[in-house]
Amino acid sequence: MFSYNNCCSSIRIFLPLCFAVKTENELTFLPSGAFAKNRGSHKNKLDQSFEMESEITFQIVLLKPTHGVDFGLQKGSGSNYETVQKQRSDSKDLSFNFTIKIKGDEAKDKSPKLAGSFVQGPTNGKFIYIDIGTYAGQTGTPWARRLKVPLAGITWKDIDQLIANPNLIMETSIPGTGKDGGPNCATVKPFNGWKIIEKK
Repeated sequence: MFSYNNCCSSIRIFLPLCFAVKTENELTFLPSGAFAKNRGSHKNKLDQSFEMESEITFQIVLLKPTHGVDFGLQKGSGSNYETVQKQRSDSKDLSFNFTIKIKGDEAKDKSPKLAGSFVQGPTNGKFIYIDIGTYAGQTGTPWARRLKVPLAGITWKDIDQLIANPNLIMETSIPGTGKDGGPNCATVKPFNGWKIIEKK
């Protein structure tokens, strides 16, 4: 409220302290002085897409890998990496569990963005490394290999399902032994993709 006075009359004008701005599901109150400046901002906020970030558990199963060889997940890249979850094969299946960060905007991005210390490779060709033999820190072995497991075919529908149910994980099963009888290596071919399963 402010007043105006002159010799003949006195005028009082009442201004509202705030304006109520109604959006689809929300009633927002703005200070009156800020209304003109901000009146378009609420529409912009509604138009903004949602950028998400979450973590999903993945599992790689190596089927009957070469006996007596060490296998492990590579964490980090280049010369700055470590091999974790090291396991020596006795020809039985080996499992490796890890988490990946899921980022992106489902409305804008065709596929989820995958990140984290286990994720390797360029934007359109992400993969996981399995270190083998000397790459896994094993000594006294002739084997020095790496296995590339593609992070391909993962959709927003998969991510939504995994986030909705924490008892679900992504799993892939790949041969642990190559055609030469040694540990499977290089990029997995053919790759049967990832599937959603319940935690065991």
